[in-house]
Amino acid sequence: CAPTGCGTVFKISPDGALTTLHSFCSESGCRDGEHPYAGLVQATNLDGYGTTTGGGATGHGTVFRITGAGALTTLYSFTGGTDGGDPVAGLVQATNGDFYGTAEDGASDDGIIFSLSVGLGPFVTTLPTSGDVGSPITILGSDLTGATSVSFNGTPAVFDVVSATEITTTVPSGATTGTVQVATQSGTLSSNVPFRVQ
Repeated sequence: CAPTGCGTVFKISPDGALTTLHSFCSESGCRDGEHPYAGLVQATNLDGYGTTTGGGATGHGTVFRITGAGALTTLYSFTGGTDGGDPVAGLVQATNGDFYGTAEDGASDDGIIFSLSVGLGPFVTTLPTSGDVGSPITILGSDLTGATSVSFNGTPAVFDVVSATEITTTVPSGATTGTVQVATQSGTLSSNVPFRVQ
């Protein structure tokens, strides 16, 4: 990585003040990873999650978590074997709370798709994330079949369960900007971002 280093995680303020949260390969042997080509995904716990294409325990890349204060934790080190290695793309967080991504190598050397669970709970997401009263909204999640109620920041909404992963509804009269909640047989699921009532 000489002379410019192996990549960084940074934050930048709206007025352009940049702060480096972590410089990769700061440890002996680059066990924290190197070359984070993809961007971060902000998870429901507000931490950032990402991948590096190299470094880690065997040199084949990592999956990591970083807090807003810059504390980095390596969650997984790829081996370059059947678990793949050298992930170039970033991660996505599915509504079951797990992360999904892709990596090169694998059993047939043609790449893999992987999932990683870090203990984050399930949630729902709305399509779109904003709308007027009366606008049609799709709610995506997991295990929604037995849903008993839907509310927009506490205002109840009429809804239809389309499948185990989809509910359709409309923005109810009196709704205000805030969390969308779906009550199911296994508990209440909240939206990962606030729904904005226009």
